[in-house]
Amino acid sequence: MDLRAPLLRFDSVICRFGEVTAVGASGAGVSCAIAAGSFVALVGASGSGKSTLLKTVNTLVSPSEGRVLFGGEDVAGLPPARLRRRVGYVFQSIGLFPHFSVAENIAIGPRLTGDKLPPARIAELLALVELDPALASRMPDELSGGQRQRVGVARALAGEPELLIMDEPFGALDPLTRAALGNTVRELHTRLGLTTVMVTHDMAEALLLADRVLVMDKGALVADATPQALLAGAGGAVAQRLVAVPREQAERLAAMESLGEGSGEERG
Repeated sequence: MDLRAPLLRFDSVICRFGEVTAVGASGAGVSCAIAAGSFVALVGASGSGKSTLLKTVNTLVSPSEGRVLFGGEDVAGLPPARLRRRVGYVFQSIGLFPHFSVAENIAIGPRLTGDKLPPARIAELLALVELDPALASRMPDELSGGQRQRVGVARALAGEPELLIMDEPFGALDPLTRAALGNTVRELHTRLGLTTVMVTHDMAEALLLADRVLVMDKGALVADATPQALLAGAGGAVAQRLVAVPREQAERLAAMESLGEGSGEERG
C-alpha cells in the first residue's frame, strides 16, 4: 500500500459521448488515487477508455459523472491557465506549431499565462531532454521525429509542472528512439520529482518504466498492480493477456538465440 499523499484522484468518473460510454461502462465509474512522486502507466487495448480518462485531468474532456481531484481540488473549478501550468501534457502527435521555432514552441505555455522564458531557461530545458541548445532557433520540420518529441517533453516541463501526463508519447517513433526517450523521461521523472501518468498500449513499455500499472478494458479499470506483481501472475485475465505478449516475444527470441548457438557449436 502506498502511504504517500495522493496528488491525483479519480472519483467515480464516467464519460459518455451520446450513447457510447467510453469510461465507466460498468456503471460504477473509475475510481483510483495516484500518489505524489509515482510513475503510473495506464494500459489497455485501443478503445479501452485510457486516453479519455487521461484527458479528464487537464479538462480536455469533462466527466459526465464523478470528479477528478488534483491536489484535493476539483479540476472543473480550477482556472484553465493555472491548471495547465501545473500539469505538463505530452501529446501522441507531438503537436508542435510548425511556424514557430523550437524556442517559441517550448515557451508557448508560460507565454499564455503572461510569463516569458529567457533564452537561458530554453537552453536548460533543451539540455534536460538531451538536445543541443543550438536547436532553439530551428523550425520543427528541420528536426527528426525523436527530436520533435523531445521538444514536446521540454515544452511540457517549461512551466515546472507538478504532474506530467503523456498520451502514447512514443507511439510514432522507431523502436530505438522510443526506448531512448522512454529512459530519458523516466530519469527526468526521478530527477525533477514529478508525478507521471503515461498512457500506452505497450505492456512491455509499462512494465519497464512504471512503478504501478493500471489496466483498462471496455471503459473499466480491471487491474491495479506493480510490474513485479503482474509478471508474477496478478491482475486478472485481461492484464495477463497483455503481459503474455512481451513474455511470448522474449521466449521466442531466447529460443532463436539458443538455436543459433547450437548451430554454431555443430559447425565448430
